[in-house]
Amino acid sequence: MATVELRFSALPEHVRTARLVAAAVARRAGVDEAVLDEVRLAVGEACSRAVGLHQSVGITAPVKVALIEEEKQFSIEVGDEAPHSAPGERSGGDADVEAEEDEMGLAVISGLVDDVEVSADEHGGLIRMTWPTTPPTAVLA
Repeated sequence: MATVELRFSALPEHVRTARLVAAAVARRAGVDEAVLDEVRLAVGEACSRAVGLHQSVGITAPVKVALIEEEKQFSIEVGDEAPHSAPGERSGGDADVEAEEDEMGLAVISGLVDDVEVSADEHGGLIRMTWPTTPPTAVLA
């Protein structure tokens, strides 16, 4: 199992780099070429969401991205350190708008990726996205 880890400052300009690295590693891992745009978009959305969460509560810790190559699958985990409240705990105008934007981002990711797991607690959140891979074909000379 090969893993590539990225950590970047919670700044929007670093999201593009995370997208490019994720697509390159996904391609090398054997993710179908037709799905690479979805990988890029999903990673961009997950990283943008993490950056926004960090910025909204003033967290200076980096956003964490793990690119995990396993047998027959490739996974990307995007983690943030922003505290997440349970549904219904937020109240107030800005909090409601942020919760709505958060739900919209998760809906976009779910629409792009068939296998998505989202977990969150008061210490941060994690989005795990998984795609199937095809083994490389042997080239005979």
